[in-house]
Amino acid sequence: MTATTTAPVAAPETRPAPHRPSPRLRAWATRAPLLPALIFMIAVTQLPFVATLVISFFDWNALYPDARHFAGFENYTEVLTDAALRKSVWTTILLTVAVVLASLVLGLLLALLLDRKFRGRGIVRTLLIAPFLVVPVAAALLWKHVLYNPEYGLLNGLLHYVGGPQPDWISDTPLLAVEAALVWQWTPFMMLILLAGLQSRDQQQMEAARVDGASNWQIFRYLTLPHLRRYLELGALLGSIYIVQNFDAVFTITSGGLGTANLPYTIYQTFYQAHENGLASAAGVLVVIGSLVIATLALRVVSSLFREEASRA
Repeated sequence: MTATTTAPVAAPETRPAPHRPSPRLRAWATRAPLLPALIFMIAVTQLPFVATLVISFFDWNALYPDARHFAGFENYTEVLTDAALRKSVWTTILLTVAVVLASLVLGLLLALLLDRKFRGRGIVRTLLIAPFLVVPVAAALLWKHVLYNPEYGLLNGLLHYVGGPQPDWISDTPLLAVEAALVWQWTPFMMLILLAGLQSRDQQQMEAARVDGASNWQIFRYLTLPHLRRYLELGALLGSIYIVQNFDAVFTITSGGLGTANLPYTIYQTFYQAHENGLASAAGVLVVIGSLVIATLALRVVSSLFREEASRA
């Protein structure tokens, strides 16, 4: 018998595991392409606001630059106690509430119309969106000269055709004239938001309600309107953010006269006509703070809408 010997088996070579970057490093590598855009946004938006915030604490008249000095919160106190500024705040609130409510009601009616199927719906939808795409200054000029002009305006032309009076719209109803121009421009925006809400309804629920004998009014009252609540809130908040800061319509149509000077126009007068840089900056900071509050509420509404859509999916 011969003994057999077996050669020893060589152990397999172990290669070192490849080095993997840490999750934090991968996260920074993902965000790195966005850093130039972030730096640009900070330089364009945040640095001017910081400069405005600093100037708001100084008594600074551009006509007397050597007399400027630190004033603390005196500018903010003057903004909150000055009668003209308080009146402009009230005008801003009245203008915002009237325009937003009217735009929401008209936008809801148009959205309900476009939610139905009919021939030419695409063309009608495009035509209804068009006012929102017009440049704000051009829209204000259109209303001022083409519609409101007492001598050759279309409104007085129609009234003359039917034997009606010939009012001077801007002089007789100045605030209403500004509100009508803004409602015309912002109704399409509200219509788009509410139309998106209508098209996101649960169609099976709607059909079940019809099978159970619910009328169109009952379906709208108990199903459609509660479903549109978030969309109505979103439209109201986004519209308020813009109308609070609106300057074009007031400046173009009435030049801030006849009791139509809102807070942005008053800030313009304070800065460019009275040259009170500190006072105008303080008023501007208050407008930004108010806008941020409204924007925060709008973001919460948007987040809740996204959560609702995700839960349905």
